[in-house]
Amino acid sequence: VLVATMSVLAAGSAAMAAAPALDALLGVRFAVGLAHGVFMAVASHAATSLVDPARAGRALSIVWLGLTLALAGGVPLGTWLGAVSSWRAVFAAIGVLALCGGAGLRFAMPAARQDAGAASALASLCAILQPPLLLAAGVAALVSVATFSFFTYVSPFLLQLGGLDGRWLGAAMLCFGACAIGGNLLGGWCADRPSALRATVLALAALALNLLGFYLLRAHPLAMLALCGTLGLLFFALVTLSTMRLLRLARQHCPGSDAVAAGLNIAAFNAGTAAGGALGGALIVAFGLPSIAVGGALAALLAMLLLWFQSRKLDAPL
Repeated sequence: VLVATMSVLAAGSAAMAAAPALDALLGVRFAVGLAHGVFMAVASHAATSLVDPARAGRALSIVWLGLTLALAGGVPLGTWLGAVSSWRAVFAAIGVLALCGGAGLRFAMPAARQDAGAASALASLCAILQPPLLLAAGVAALVSVATFSFFTYVSPFLLQLGGLDGRWLGAAMLCFGACAIGGNLLGGWCADRPSALRATVLALAALALNLLGFYLLRAHPLAMLALCGTLGLLFFALVTLSTMRLLRLARQHCPGSDAVAAGLNIAAFNAGTAAGGALGGALIVAFGLPSIAVGGALAALLAMLLLWFQSRKLDAPL
């Protein structure tokens, strides 16, 4: 499946490079986006299946670390290539990289351990509708809502309210990306600890405080820079922690359905990203640009309360 999704990315990128009009490009882009969601879900499941359960969180963090590095390096490289050549060359280069990635997966990736009790596709889809999994997915979605209700509009926030210029904005994005790498690794380490649930609750509380800090310290450029770094650290740590929690709940409540549960997790994060952008836009219209930090903080607190409520039903005390 991983090789197939990389093949879709390669073929889709080639089609986008040759697209005659924007409508055709967007249509192909939608299909490639679906393949990306499948890839991340299957890769998350495969990573945790290839290692001992005691190291599953750290293995999962490596998958998300790859995505973080791709974003950190791919965006500036794509921008540079588009500037010196054309946007078609960017998509062509993505297609070549996808072929290389698919070949690497085909010949270098070991086979995952087979789960003899794997459920059928229909049984898995029905199983993930159980309340514990839906609540865990809701927490994951709220993490994205909290982060992207603010981060979608981080440029105008920093430029207009924080007093930063273009160079400072670039430094803030660099801090976010660099700390996101650390967040991936930290989240994987915490996910493998017995206190993973407590770490998740504390990370959500810290995310709420971080976003509130943007509101309270918006007139201090150096504080904005530091908060952008801690935002990347906390968000990507929570990505790994939330994903591992949902996978473990799937193994507990619907054994054999963890691959589909990983897809539910990806869908929750993506839905939260879209909802967060919409929420941020609505807050700006209603209350002004500073309100996006407060709205994000409230979403993080809601995620923490939802997790606390679920933990009282399913887990040992914090």
